Order: sequence, then structure tokens, then C-alpha cells
Amino acid sequence: MTNAEIVARAAAWDVPVFARFPVAFVRGEGCRVWDADGKRYLDFFAGLAVNNLGHCHPAVVEAIRTQAGRLLHVSNYYHNEPAGALAELLCRHTFAERAFLCNSGAEANEAAMKLVRRWGADHGGGRYEILATVGSFHGRTFGTLTATGQEKYHRGFLPLLPGVRLVPFDDLAAMTAAVRDETVAIMVEPIQGEGGVVVPRPDYLPGLRALADRRKLLLVFDEIQTGLGRTGRLFAHEHAGVTPDVMTIAKALGGGTPIGAMVTTAALAAVLTPGSHGTTFGGNPLAAAAAVAAVQAIADPALLAHARSVGDHLKAQLERLKVRHASIREVRGVGLMLAAELDRPGAPVVSRCLERGLLVNCTAERVLRFLPPLVITADEIDEGIAVLDEAFAA
Repeated sequence: MTNAEIVARAAAWDVPVFARFPVAFVRGEGCRVWDADGKRYLDFFAGLAVNNLGHCHPAVVEAIRTQAGRLLHVSNYYHNEPAGALAELLCRHTFAERAFLCNSGAEANEAAMKLVRRWGADHGGGRYEILATVGSFHGRTFGTLTATGQEKYHRGFLPLLPGVRLVPFDDLAAMTAAVRDETVAIMVEPIQGEGGVVVPRPDYLPGLRALADRRKLLLVFDEIQTGLGRTGRLFAHEHAGVTPDVMTIAKALGGGTPIGAMVTTAALAAVLTPGSHGTTFGGNPLAAAAAVAAVQAIADPALLAHARSVGDHLKAQLERLKVRHASIREVRGVGLMLAAELDRPGAPVVSRCLERGLLVNCTAERVLRFLPPLVITADEIDEGIAVLDEAFAA
């Protein structure tokens, strides 16, 4: 089928919740994808930070092929080997001692929110309130939507759930003042992704950790977009030298397959007893096998060092573009999670890049977001920058 035929079929049958471009991709390899008409694109978006290893990484593909011939699904009334291997791998690479496997970032955050509520009920004197931040994005279920600090996602869905309050991001004084007798947890992204790649001051995450310890709160880090090498460390909170009580992971976890995880300590995990939470497809053998291969590849110190190096190169190139094009107000970010904030809407630049074979994204209306695969080369970055330069000039 052609691009036009695939797009027309989607328009005829899909629920129209996605503002899609009229392009249908049929193949991917490394940092490249091809559409149904055979046009090649350089990917600076990586499926929204999902394809951190690039498209169709050989280890992930082989893991899926092998597992598909063995076992596709078994109920969580029983055990399966890939799920146990993944849980162990996640705990060995993090502060955690227990992992809950699920299907998406929203599910992971729902699990985190239920965990802290359950802990508050059992051990926190009945406390229940979760403090989240303005500009955040935690998901689209009613629970995670309530914790998402962007009004545009709330329209038409009010009233949201009680027990969650929004506080300005990167404002320790505001967060400190917001804590009340009923507050049980603080939930934040180490870097806000959908909010515009907003990097907090160096003292923010350590300050939240100190506040949580002082007021006996639980600290939850949503590392769904920032995690698994995106910032040049396995997880973004490592840059700040702090440890959360609970962390959520998804996107890049499955190497392109849908999976999520909530990880925590053994003591906290103990409050979720049999029957208190669950999910049909959590720990699915196929997705878990893919995730084991993905995590093993991403955790390679050489790949993380490469991500930091090429991230520095991309940031330097974006700074050079800023000098050339007055519409770029600021370049910011960490590792390969970078952004260029404009003085005007960014959608036209995204469209011009797409026409020229480069995939980039605009978030928060005026912020161009760059999330290329961690395996990208300096030459590929220069190629993409040349396209961006043309797009701005046009």
C-alpha cells in the first residue's frame, strides 16, 4: 500500500485522537526509517524516546524471534522466565529491590500512585495526598491525568480525581509550603519532557529528597522519558546523586515493544499484597524478553559514554544554529534529551524538516524537542543539523 492509501484507511476507521502527519512508516534500521513510498528519513525523535537503541536493534529482534517460538503469554497466576529475569535486571541496575511489570508508562505511574496511597493508609497515619508539578506529564488515565500539570489535557474530563495537588516545578520553597498533614508523597519528572524539556536547578532534586526525609514523605521519580540512557546516564536522577523511594520506567524499556515497570524497595513493595493490584499482560513473556535484551544493551557503559559524547556534539551544533537564527531563544537539555525554544510556534519547522527527511518534534507549542537514538553518530547529527538549518532559513 502507498502512504496515501494507508492514511486514507486510518482516516476512515480510527478514533481521531492523534494529530498524525500524512506519512506511514514501514521499515526501520538504526537511526533511519522508510515510508510506504520508499522515502528515507533520519530520526531525531526515536518514537518519542522509545527507540533508544535505534530501530530494530539486532539483540532485541533476536530476543523477540526466539521468545515468539516458545511462549507468547501465560497468566500471572503462574511464573515465566523472561519476567523474572527482567525484574532482577531492573533491581540490579537501580536502587530498587522489587519490580512490578505492566504495559505502559501510565500503568507504571498508576501503580506508583496506588503504592504510595496504600503505604499512607497502612503506615503513614492515613495520609493520602500526592503533590505533583505544573508542566508535568504522567499519563492519560484519570489517575495520571490528575497528576499531569497541563490544563490542555484536562479539558472535557473534569472533574478529575481528588487527592492530588499541583505545585510549581523547580521551586523548593513552593513545594515545602505545599506539604500538609495529609500529604504522603511527591511525584516529579527529573526533567520535564512534554512540558518543554525543562531542566531544574541542581539543588532541586536533592532538595526534594531532603524535604521528603524531613516530612516522612515518599519521593516518586517518573523516569519514563528521561530513563534508560536518554540523558547519558542510565537514569536521570543519577546526575543529581539522589535516590527516590519509587521510580517508574517505560518507553525505551521494551526496545520498541509495549512494557512498563514500577520499581521500589522491598519494604514499600510489601504493602501491595496479593489481589491489591495487578494487570493481565504485565510481565508478558514476549515483551519481557525484548526488555531484557534492551536493558542489557542500554546499560553498556560504552553506549552511555557515547550518548553523553554525541549529546554534547548535538547541543553544540544547536547552539551554533541559535547564533545563525534569531528565532531560537534558548537551547537546553541533558545528554540526548535536548530542546530549542523558539520565539514563535515550532510546528512549521517540524513540517519543513519532515519534507526534507528529518523527524523532529514540537512540544509546549514553541519547543523543538530532539530525542535521537543513543546509537546516533556525529555524522548523522551533522546531517540532521544541516536539514534544520535549511528549515529555519525557509
